[in-house]
Amino acid sequence: MKTYIKFLLLTAILSFLSCEEVIDVDVPTATSKLVIEASIDWEKGTSGNNQSIKLSTSSAYFDTETNTMVIGASVKVENTDTNEIFVFADNGDGTYSTSSFVPIIGNNYSLEVIYNNETYIATETLIAVPNIKNITQSTEGAFDDELLEVNVYFDDPIDEENYYLTRFYEENDLFATFNSLSDEFLNGNEIYVFFEKDKDEENNQASFQPGDTVEINLYGISERYYNYIRLLLEQYGSGGGPFSSSGAKIKGNCINQTNKDNEAFGYFRLTEVNKTSYMFQ
Repeated sequence: MKTYIKFLLLTAILSFLSCEEVIDVDVPTATSKLVIEASIDWEKGTSGNNQSIKLSTSSAYFDTETNTMVIGASVKVENTDTNEIFVFADNGDGTYSTSSFVPIIGNNYSLEVIYNNETYIATETLIAVPNIKNITQSTEGAFDDELLEVNVYFDDPIDEENYYLTRFYEENDLFATFNSLSDEFLNGNEIYVFFEKDKDEENNQASFQPGDTVEINLYGISERYYNYIRLLLEQYGSGGGPFSSSGAKIKGNCINQTNKDNEAFGYFRLTEVNKTSYMFQ
């Protein structure tokens, strides 16, 4: 009987292996869209004159050979409060840059991109950011009491709505980690944000150890950008699981004035950013 059972199992395994069949699946592709990466970030302590904007086109998910950089476009930003115009020169590699930008906190700016005879417009306000007042490390305030975490403290301005974006990155990590927050329940108080890393062999990521250095960026962002990036981060964080919902299309603020059916991806933002780093002890 045992020999008979072993024979049946072996037969079933061989039958399964011999029935492998390659199935070609047609993956739907969408029309290529313009992608506008226009982040005007004024780092505290600098003039903010040097800025760049990247233009590319979307491509199929599995397409790794198509050249997506956009050259030959017209890119300019106007301070609509002062009427000063900043032309971004084409560098021939998909990036457009200027060395004469003038950042003014609270002023409104308009982006104009002309590509393939279509004009894209976006408007935003340059938002200030508080100073980072203190950075500490601990193992008790986050999710795992055995992992090192970095804690960043800053004072939120009183009697006004404020929105923030944080970026944490350690050299050799595959991706930086972003988080968005508002002062809805913390207005006028000290705010602290923390960051810890779990070991992730798939992404070649290790938890923090003494001697590691983490880069820390704190951005002041508008409410509109906060709503945009919050949804984007939520979809990124919940994607890939067996029970995750299908991602909804998230629209940026770059509007096609020529053909509204041919929308662009991306966002035009202006922020003041506080950049620093911390070495774990």
